[in-house]
Amino acid sequence: MWLERLSGQSTPSAPSSTQTRSYSPAPRRSSHLAPNNNPRPTYNARTSSLGLVSRANSSTTSLNSPQLANGSSLRQEITAPSDVVDPLDALATVLGKKNDKSGDGQEGKEDVALDQRPASLEVDIDFEGLNLDAFARDAGQENIGEPRRYANQTVEEYEVEKNKLEDLHKSILACDDVLKSVQNSLTSFQQDLGAVSAEIETLQARSTAMNTRLENRKVVETLLGPAIEEVAISPEVVITLSEGPIDLAWVKALEELDKRSVMVNRTSQTTNRSLAVADLKPLLNDLTNKAIERIRDYFVSQIKALRSPSINAQIIQQQSCIRYKELYGFLARHQPVLGEEIAQAYINTMRWYYCSNFTRYKHSLEKLSLFVVDKNDAIGVDQTAHRGKIIIRDQPQYWNFNLQEVAPANKPSQTSHDALAIGRRADVLRQSHQAALPSHIAEDRKHTHYVETPFLHFNLALIDNATAEYSFIANFFSPAVRFQTISRHFSAIFSQTFSLGHAFTKSLVEGSDDCLGILLCVRLNQHFAFELQRRKIPVADGYINGTNMLLWPRFQLAMDVHAESIKRATSAISTRGAA
Repeated sequence: MWLERLSGQSTPSAPSSTQTRSYSPAPRRSSHLAPNNNPRPTYNARTSSLGLVSRANSSTTSLNSPQLANGSSLRQEITAPSDVVDPLDALATVLGKKNDKSGDGQEGKEDVALDQRPASLEVDIDFEGLNLDAFARDAGQENIGEPRRYANQTVEEYEVEKNKLEDLHKSILACDDVLKSVQNSLTSFQQDLGAVSAEIETLQARSTAMNTRLENRKVVETLLGPAIEEVAISPEVVITLSEGPIDLAWVKALEELDKRSVMVNRTSQTTNRSLAVADLKPLLNDLTNKAIERIRDYFVSQIKALRSPSINAQIIQQQSCIRYKELYGFLARHQPVLGEEIAQAYINTMRWYYCSNFTRYKHSLEKLSLFVVDKNDAIGVDQTAHRGKIIIRDQPQYWNFNLQEVAPANKPSQTSHDALAIGRRADVLRQSHQAALPSHIAEDRKHTHYVETPFLHFNLALIDNATAEYSFIANFFSPAVRFQTISRHFSAIFSQTFSLGHAFTKSLVEGSDDCLGILLCVRLNQHFAFELQRRKIPVADGYINGTNMLLWPRFQLAMDVHAESIKRATSAISTRGAA
């Protein structure tokens, strides 16, 4: 039989005791059976079974060859697993033969097989995709005599299928790796979702707690907001009062501080005293003291500026004092003693200011040339010998002078005049808006004037300055001080200036018999009184009354001189007529 001849093709030597696998009936290439220097990847049990099936199929397709390709035994150096059936037994089972592994029977049958092997054998065996072991088991259960069809498979096809299976295996392994990576990613994602869910729950719990606290704070704010607003001071106010320049913003910050101080003092005096107010009160006191210190320094600097030469006091009063009058009110409320000291320093400064300036102005007016009107200019006296006499008042000795005694008799007459002619002298009463004569113009003027001219300009300047000063004092010191205090401040400032005005008026009319000039001065003084009443400056009434006390007696004396001159002239005419 051909099976026995196939068995006789094997190597006659006995099988090695260390190798348990039988020889394969199919020829093998030496390149596939020889050890490969390039290590091949190991396969699992499934891959090894598929490789065994492929080798079984290739052994059936190599039966067409009359002899083996290399003539050598096809022993495998890898020990076959114990659960794998010997290929020879499987073939014998398929063909309905029994493989006798005894040594004696094998050698006797081997010679017979060599003699009875056909020259050519073509058998197609269809393994139906099963490995050799499974195929053998299925073939033993079926009818062995039923004809089967077998497919031929070459080594090249086997290699192609093997490579495909290897690629498939690699793809499966790669897919397993990808699936593991995806599984790891999903596991990590699930963990992250769990963490995010826990954080969301935590945030939700915190949000709920925050909402609760917010509602509680709103309720507390509704209750405590007004109370806190009454005593709280913003940091901007503190910085402005401590470091900012003194301007309108500083004044607003000071008003805010004053309001908060009043509320704190009112709250601290009630029965329901709070610890917050007790803690805040020292801080408010410190800030108040700092503000008072800066106010004191500010007013001291302004008072020093008033003592500068050629300074206009009204500019400083309007731009630096009236504009920030709330500062003195704050100072007077919190430090009354310091407020009085600042007020006294201002009074002393302004007394010096007005006295010095009006003294210079008086000296400038004294340099005007005045007509001398004495008893020689009386009505009953012959005017041809005495008319035209003037006096130049440009020496310090004419502070209190007598026109009849100090008039230089040798000085030539400059302008003739009629002391009894009113002429344009009454125009001084008709001019409602007159301005005082500047001092430098008075010093340079060469015209000769009557006594009412210097009286008019001196008193115009005095009344205007008194009005401005009284308006400033009443506006600056009120409502911190009362009206009586304001009047005393004004009197203290202008007492010396009013005395200077009285002295100047006395020097003008004393020794003068110019009844028209003195009467014009009286009428001008009445106009000044009406103007002061219109301006609501009652504190200058004393000066007006004092001036009247100087003018009216002198006017009476001048009228007596004229009356006596008329009597003497009448007596003289009567005597000449009798003679």
